[in-house]
Amino acid sequence: MRARAFAWLGRLGLSGRLFLLTVAFVVLAEILIYVPAVATYRLSRLSDRVAAARVAALVLNAAPEGQVPEETARRLLMGVGARAIAVRVGDTWRYLTDGPAPTAVAETVDLRERGLTGSVGGAFRTLFLPTEAPIRAIGPGQDGFDAVEVLLDEGPLRAALADFSLRLLVACLIIAVLAAGLVFFVLQRAIVRPVVRLARDIAAFADDPERTDRVERSSGRTDEIGQAENALARMQVALGGELRQRRRLAELGLSVSKINHELRNLLTTAQLLGDRLESVSDPLVQRVAPRLVETLDRAIRFCEATLAYGRATEPNPQRRMVALAPLLEELTDLADLMPAAQLRVETRAAPDLEIDVDPEQLLRALTNLVRNAVQAHAAAKTADGTVLIEGIRNGPPGAGSVTVLVTDNGPGVPERAKVNLFAAFQGSTRAGGTGLGLAIASELVRLNGGTLCLDETAGGARFRIVIPDRAAGAKAA
Repeated sequence: MRARAFAWLGRLGLSGRLFLLTVAFVVLAEILIYVPAVATYRLSRLSDRVAAARVAALVLNAAPEGQVPEETARRLLMGVGARAIAVRVGDTWRYLTDGPAPTAVAETVDLRERGLTGSVGGAFRTLFLPTEAPIRAIGPGQDGFDAVEVLLDEGPLRAALADFSLRLLVACLIIAVLAAGLVFFVLQRAIVRPVVRLARDIAAFADDPERTDRVERSSGRTDEIGQAENALARMQVALGGELRQRRRLAELGLSVSKINHELRNLLTTAQLLGDRLESVSDPLVQRVAPRLVETLDRAIRFCEATLAYGRATEPNPQRRMVALAPLLEELTDLADLMPAAQLRVETRAAPDLEIDVDPEQLLRALTNLVRNAVQAHAAAKTADGTVLIEGIRNGPPGAGSVTVLVTDNGPGVPERAKVNLFAAFQGSTRAGGTGLGLAIASELVRLNGGTLCLDETAGGARFRIVIPDRAAGAKAA
């Protein structure tokens, strides 16, 4: 039964649940007003009867020997609405009755000591558990007597209490409906509708995240809902652009994959023809052939790099402590990539310096960095180009890190390229570049738990690789 009720509530929308909660809280507030009001009204009626009994008690107290004629007693009791009145003077009680006094009472109410709990219980007992026995009300005395008691029939009190309770209940219900409606209307306009609109926009964005016409428009609010609207708008713009870019890259990869076989065959044939042209003695052919061959080589490398980046997934690194100096020595031959340029690649690392890394992946990352530096020197036709690779230990082995610096005195990195320097297809620093070298290097360094960044220098460029020892990385985590 309880599960079915919760399921029914779950099917209600936010507006329906808000309405039910609003009604429930307003009704609770009205109950907290209604119950004490009914109890207070009952005490007030009893206090009125006791006050009237005091007036009759004055007549009883003034009568000779406390004897009042029967007709006078009847009128006094009728005016008070009581069966009997008792007055205490010292230790003496005087009674005003019209016949024998009842021996049992339904309830005794001492108005000198009022308690809310007892008053509420007595009020609802009078309403819903009527009896034939009278109610005994006790009040303080005055003018020569100490206390006054009165026996009242419950019927008139119950009728007056029921009438007051009904009028109060109707008034409470009207106030509850008006208050609940007003609160619901305000919350619906101020909170529920904006939240529903946000949920609808999120669902629409999830269905088609690349559509720009569904970007959330800010309502100008400065509260939490306005902040959520602004955050959603920023997310839609950023994520939509990212997804569009990824879709275009996926389409590009698919298209290039389809034509890969045919394109490579064509380029290979053209490369063979270019090689044959180099053997022709015609001066014009001798001047054009190297440029043709270089262009074909660049086209082949570009296609292969594009396909490799879109298809390859780097394996998890097999990190171990290896000597850094021998790895760096393997990079000195990269200057031969540009034989026409005056370049040299130098290394500087202590023979005992070890680095906690996958040697193959680190070598690939450094190869990309050094190749970029060499190509930048060649493009700028630097007269005396130098690429320096340094290894530096930071902290003790096993508890520190190793920094590898790749520094060149070339033209440096253009400002426009620094924004997306390590983004694939976007971070190229030279004309004709793919922008994949730095992206691949950054990914390889990150797989080994390190960081790759470009330092600010007055001239040239300096890339910094920091590889923490695995023990140091675990402590930092």
